[in-house]
Amino acid sequence: MAPGAEPSVEPPLGPDPTLMAAAAMVFVADPAAPVLTQGDAHHLFDVLRLRPGESVVAGDGSGSWCPCLVAPGTDGRRWRQMDLSDLLVPDGPVVRHPRAEPTVTVAFAPTKGDRPEWVVQKLTELGVDRIVPLRTARSVVRWEGERGRRAVDKLARVAREAAAQCRRTWLPELGGVTTLDQLASAVGPELVLARPGGGPPTLGRTVVAVGPEGGWDPGEETRFAPGLGLGLGPTVLRADTAAVAAGTLLCGLRAGLIGPLA
Repeated sequence: MAPGAEPSVEPPLGPDPTLMAAAAMVFVADPAAPVLTQGDAHHLFDVLRLRPGESVVAGDGSGSWCPCLVAPGTDGRRWRQMDLSDLLVPDGPVVRHPRAEPTVTVAFAPTKGDRPEWVVQKLTELGVDRIVPLRTARSVVRWEGERGRRAVDKLARVAREAAAQCRRTWLPELGGVTTLDQLASAVGPELVLARPGGGPPTLGRTVVAVGPEGGWDPGEETRFAPGLGLGLGPTVLRADTAAVAAGTLLCGLRAGLIGPLA
C-alpha cells in the first residue's frame, strides 16, 4: 500500500471469499509488508507444507488484512535460508473490515483442566469481541499472580490460533482475571448474569457473566442480578458449555441469525 493510502473498506456481509479460499491466515504487524514470526513460518511451511504461489491471508488483528502469495523459493526447508520478510508477497490491496457492533463480551469462571482453552477457542470462533476470565465467590480454579498471568497468556495464544483458523480479521481482546465488582464497575448496566430461569438475550445487554460449576453465590446474585438475568435454556449446563451458549446467542442475535422475541 502506498504511503498515506487508506485501505479499502468492506462491510462484513457474510464470509469473504478471499478469506475463505486462502490456504492459511497469519497475523502480522503490517499486512501490506508482512513479516512472519519463526513460529508462523514453521507452521506454514513445515506443518502445512505450503508451496510457492499458494494463498495466505496476512492480517493485523484489528480489521485490516491483505491477500498474499507464498514467495518463490520456499519449497521444503529452503524458507529457513530466507528473510522472514520475504516469505509472503502481497497479492492485492489491504482491505479493512469494520468491527461488528455492538461489542459482545463473555466473562467466565475457569474450570479445571484444559476446558478454559476450549471455551476461549469456541468463543473466538463465534466472534465474541472480549473474553474475560472471572474470579467469583465459588470459583474452584483461582488464577492469581504469576500463575494467572501465565494462564491468560496461554489463552491469548489459543485465541490467536483460533482466529487464524476461522479467518477472523479482528482478534478478540482477552482481559486479565477480573472480579465481578471490577467488571460491573467497567461496564455498568450492560452486565447481565447467566442464570437458570433468566430472560432472553438482548442487544441492550451484551456483557454476560457465566458463573462457576457451583453457581453464583446468593450475595452475587443480589448485587449483580437484581432482575431475571440471562437464560440459556431449560437445562442446567456445565459452566464451560454455558459460556459458549451465551456467546452463541449474543453473536447470533447481533448477526441477525436469530431474532429478538416480539
